Amino acid sequence: MQHTLSILMQNEAGALVRVAGLFAARGHNIDTLTVAPTADPAVSHLILTVRGDNAALTQILQQTRKLVDVLQVQHATHA
Repeated sequence: MQHTLSILMQNEAGALVRVAGLFAARGHNIDTLTVAPTADPAVSHLILTVRGDNAALTQILQQTRKLVDVLQVQHATHA
């Protein structure tokens, strides 16, 4: 199943690498990745899609929320 994650994160050097590295370290491939600025120049909006079952998704959501640079994570599922 494909999952779309919407992540608000601090706009600072290395933040994207830390988020992407979390997925790579857990063996998850990122299918798509888009980063855009927000109205607040200190915050970026990251949208990514990954494939996996619900157990893997639950684990990755919990671990993503623990990252210092991550402010908010939302999930939307696609069939």
